[in-house]
Amino acid sequence: MTRPYDLPSLTSLVCFEAAARNLSFKKTAAELNVTPAAVSHQIKALESELGTALFRRQHRGVDLTESGAYLFVALQRGFEGISDAIAAVRTAESTEDVTIQATTAVSAFWLTPQITAFWQDQPDIVVSQIVSDGASNAQTDLSIHYAALPGDGAGHILFHDDIVAVGSPRFAATHGAGTLDALRRVPLIHVVSEDNDWTTWAEWFAHFGHDAPSGRRIAVNNHMIALQMARDGAGAVLGWTGLIGPLLDNGDLTLLMPERMPSPHVFHLRTHPRASAQARIFRDWLVAAPRAP
Repeated sequence: MTRPYDLPSLTSLVCFEAAARNLSFKKTAAELNVTPAAVSHQIKALESELGTALFRRQHRGVDLTESGAYLFVALQRGFEGISDAIAAVRTAESTEDVTIQATTAVSAFWLTPQITAFWQDQPDIVVSQIVSDGASNAQTDLSIHYAALPGDGAGHILFHDDIVAVGSPRFAATHGAGTLDALRRVPLIHVVSEDNDWTTWAEWFAHFGHDAPSGRRIAVNNHMIALQMARDGAGAVLGWTGLIGPLLDNGDLTLLMPERMPSPHVFHLRTHPRASAQARIFRDWLVAAPRAP
């Protein structure tokens, strides 16, 4: 019988999504309650069926390839839709203690480590994430936004950081621009999204009194994919220091220029009317959590 959807094994897709989110087969195995060997088997089977590598295996762990990052975002969106539907039919008594929405990049590079730390203090409060780079109809307790702080008192600043130009060490060696004017002419990765007001390259250069860039333009609609492409050496990308610290620390990305533009917006946390008492405990903890310098 012909399958109505051209999909690989759902088990392998679920396994891949968890591995892409954790960037660790060991952590994925613990999450799915299977062995690391079983995770590796599922990933290899999926890569074989798709005919492309989804991960780069390294001695420190794994990184997504460009194809892997693209599939990861697509799966996140698909699982979001399924999650929204389940949330709509699930009774209120069986829902999670806390649900929080964030973009893929914020979830991967900032929120997930914060949740892990929170569980050290409050192991009995379950925090679930809805990862979305677009508008979501899901009912959440909390959500993280990069935008002007709302004036209704429902927003709390998480961090207000700087925006810097970054690229892979290989890109820096090949395209050592040296000056802002020279940087305008190298390949630049642009994040174009109607749902997130990411600061653009044109705005960044204008802040320093320079014209808009004139080099090769690579446009994507997802900041995490943009960062992955930069790690692969495809071009330079704008990075928010509050998010990309781990990528700078481990050498995946490096500063291309010393110039820093203060972010025109803040990353802030919004509390929604349905927020439970547990959600407000998590909110207060998150707002008070120490930030990396």
